Amino acid sequence: MLIPALQVEKGKPLKRSIENAKERTKAVREKVKSSLTNLTPRENIYNLPNFLTVSRLIAAPVTAYFLVHDHYKWALGLFAYAGVTDLVDGWLARKWKLQTVAGSVIDPMADKALMIILTVTLAIKGALPAYLATLILGRDASLAIAAIYYRYASLPAPKTMSRYWDFSLPSAEVHPTTVSKYNTFLQLVLIGSALALPVVTTGGEYAGLLHGLGLTDAALHSSMHYYQWLVAATTAWSGLSYAYLKNAVTIIGTDEALKAKQGARGRAIIGVTFGSMVAVATWLAFTVDEERKQEQKEQSETPKTQ
Repeated sequence: MLIPALQVEKGKPLKRSIENAKERTKAVREKVKSSLTNLTPRENIYNLPNFLTVSRLIAAPVTAYFLVHDHYKWALGLFAYAGVTDLVDGWLARKWKLQTVAGSVIDPMADKALMIILTVTLAIKGALPAYLATLILGRDASLAIAAIYYRYASLPAPKTMSRYWDFSLPSAEVHPTTVSKYNTFLQLVLIGSALALPVVTTGGEYAGLLHGLGLTDAALHSSMHYYQWLVAATTAWSGLSYAYLKNAVTIIGTDEALKAKQGARGRAIIGVTFGSMVAVATWLAFTVDEERKQEQKEQSETPKTQ
């Protein structure tokens, strides 16, 4: 009778120890769960729309390479690929509900990389006037400077370089303005036209088709001149719209006063930087580009006088 009693008495401390361990484990589990809710949420950025966007980003320097070496057909074909994927990745993201904050950042980044690289290349080759290249590049530069500020100012703590470049950590989301969407389309048409112009004017089959439609090389170049002014006007309007529209950028956070201050600073950065670029572009239009136009006119009239 004594042995069972002793076994029961010895078993009680062991049972209490097990129950205490379970309670401690449960407490630790609840503490971990509560701490996880305070962590910054992450997004799954590895999807098909983002892959297409990255491929468009890579296509930009390759297109410029073809352009520099006068492979206009290849450059035009790769540019067309970039335009198609720009439409497809957005459609896929909406259809499959794969929109991400990272995608909202990388998508315009790919568009701008294509525009910047090709604008510089075409301006160097003389296919675009200096004032228009300055407007396009100045707008992108001012928005990029503001984006750097927005990203750093609204990034949840701790603000480290690794977290700054980790786009799965959302901080601020850009909403393109209405005029900006139209301007992006007009700029793409401008670049595409600048790439296609030497193809259709130098290629025998294309030149014959255009002449059959009553279109001459002079008419095409004149149309490009007026279209460039249209793109210049919408580019200036688009850039300045980010300086006064408060809903163009949404900063993620709970401190409304801080978000309002950060938004005002970002808009001020765009207003000052891009406003300066508009002034420089205006000066270039009436000086450098006007002189170049006169030189081209004199060169075209020289054979007629001989």
